Amino acid sequence: MDWSMIGAAQTGNINVLYELIQKDPYVLERIDHVPFLDTPLHVAASAGHVDFMMEMLNLKPSFARKLNQAGFSPMHLALQNNRTKAVLRLLKFDEGLVRVKGRGGLTPLHHVAQTGDVNLLIKFLEVCPEAVEDVTVRDETVFHIAVKNDMYEAFQVLVGWLIRSRHEAAQRWERELLSWADIDGNTVLHIAAIKNSPQVVKVLLGHLRRDHINAKNLKGSTALDIQPNYPLDEGQMDNYKDSVKDMIRKAGGLSGSKLPNKSISSIHIKSLRPKMSCLQKFATMAGRGRKGIPLEMRNTFLVVTVLIITATYAASLSPPKKADNSSSMKYHIEYSAAVASVDSTAPLPVPPPPQADDQINFSDLIDVSSMFWLYNTLTFWAAIGLTAYLLPSRSISLFLLITLSLFGTCYMLLVAVSTWSWKLQYVVSLQTTIPLSYRALCIINYCLSTSLALLLSYRIARYVFRRFVPKAKIFVLVQIVSFILFAFVLVPAILNTEAILTYSNFFQ
Repeated sequence: MDWSMIGAAQTGNINVLYELIQKDPYVLERIDHVPFLDTPLHVAASAGHVDFMMEMLNLKPSFARKLNQAGFSPMHLALQNNRTKAVLRLLKFDEGLVRVKGRGGLTPLHHVAQTGDVNLLIKFLEVCPEAVEDVTVRDETVFHIAVKNDMYEAFQVLVGWLIRSRHEAAQRWERELLSWADIDGNTVLHIAAIKNSPQVVKVLLGHLRRDHINAKNLKGSTALDIQPNYPLDEGQMDNYKDSVKDMIRKAGGLSGSKLPNKSISSIHIKSLRPKMSCLQKFATMAGRGRKGIPLEMRNTFLVVTVLIITATYAASLSPPKKADNSSSMKYHIEYSAAVASVDSTAPLPVPPPPQADDQINFSDLIDVSSMFWLYNTLTFWAAIGLTAYLLPSRSISLFLLITLSLFGTCYMLLVAVSTWSWKLQYVVSLQTTIPLSYRALCIINYCLSTSLALLLSYRIARYVFRRFVPKAKIFVLVQIVSFILFAFVLVPAILNTEAILTYSNFFQ
């Protein structure tokens, strides 16, 4: 780049810029072909000439992401020279400039965390929240950098923003970033112990699981084993009730020598060696199938399943009744009158048998109404199961599963009440087929309701206790307890079903 162009950028003279372009229309094109170079945009951003900078962005937008020979972008240079107005204009031009990696993999977000500029830090997180997951060439997150440079206020802002973020990846960020290990295996807690920062340690211990507190670095040391580089003097210790080591120890921190020496690779090898069980094969096939469904297709399937659930439930509210074209209703009326006139302690009279010409034929044995209940029930539960399968693996899906489980239990009771009243109405004409089909419906509803309840309790246990219970044996125990507790949701349905089944024995 010639000195005339450099001088125009340093002074912010737009007229000189266009004079140079009139003399040589390819002057900016030749600059763009050089992979690493101080472009006019770099020079103008460093000097803070916002008008010249925006004119250059209109002519050559690619300059905004180009690195110079030192490995810095225009936004990096504007930050280094405290040109806040230039930084904000660059940010308005392209929000993605926050994620441009410069020398050492440092992004502009890393730079403001390093310098402690809280105002720009908040602004960057607002316009480009995804930048929080960028790491340097040493695998350091923005949290590592803030703690390493003793920027406690910036660290507080980062953690506060992280736990309040409603981004779709916020849950994963909260789970991973605070326990992220750099190239040396040091987590943010390790860095805080090295810097002997009780304030940072107190914040971290409120958000880390015990296995993260006891994470080892590449030297096999936990945060409790770290010897601080900058021990606090007596005056500073008076401001804190506990030292860093005491705080970590009270939170369940252990020394690396007391922990089993198991590498991640050995754990994966142990889990991959055994032969897959039938349950694992089914879970793998189900997971692959759900991952392979595009989002639009999944939404379409969910709409269809909801329509099916609505239709089957509405049909159960007003089920079709079998037309009575035989003389059996006469015997039913006579039988009902006889039952009403007989003393309650006396044995019930036997209903008069139908005449020979009124015998129930084979078509009456296969009752259409009972078949309706069976197919309607199977369709309802198939739609419920498919809906639970298509729901995304997120925390909000737990509430939808709870709703589906309670709705399924409601349907279970609805079928019991509807078929019970229907059976009483046609007790004689349908007494051959109803007991068997009615029991089958009750068993199907009970089993499927219980299966849905177990699925829900498993999802809840997996979501909640995986975050707080690191040991697998305790997790299995917690799952069993949660299964037992959630079974109480079905107690009313179970009791009603058993009572109705008991009464149905009367008609056999």
